[in-house]
Amino acid sequence: MLEKHQKAPLFSSKNQFNETVNLSDYLGKKNVVLYFYPKDDTPGCTIEANQFTQLAREFAKADTVVIGVSKDSCASHTDFIKKFDLKVDLLADVDGELCESYGVWQEREKNGVKSMAILRSTFIINKEGVLVDAAYGVTPEGHAQDVLDKVKNL
Repeated sequence: MLEKHQKAPLFSSKNQFNETVNLSDYLGKKNVVLYFYPKDDTPGCTIEANQFTQLAREFAKADTVVIGVSKDSCASHTDFIKKFDLKVDLLADVDGELCESYGVWQEREKNGVKSMAILRSTFIINKEGVLVDAAYGVTPEGHAQDVLDKVKNL
């Protein structure tokens, strides 16, 4: 698992428009909030995406871009964004490489059955590419506001 003050793992992944997004695109220019969530259009993930969307202008004022990541496809992300009028980019980590590099692909147990899944997690990366916050196992409700409060203190 990643920790504060270490370099954020570089990434290159397709967004909802099938365009490649790289962490290096933002280095020296913007802070990045990279949040990982289990699945498009599910209750907790919808709450989280909607709350980040509600605060999108505030994040922009704080020189910060918000990017969501799941293993869903670009097409699934497009549908999710359209359905809820989301104002965040969503990366399609279909091969799981990005999830692995950030340590969010973990075993979980639900109803006595073990399986692998994305652990809802958020990383705040400053303009120098350093992790200023690494939060694993976050709760969706109110999380976006907590992240914004941290970003405003950068």
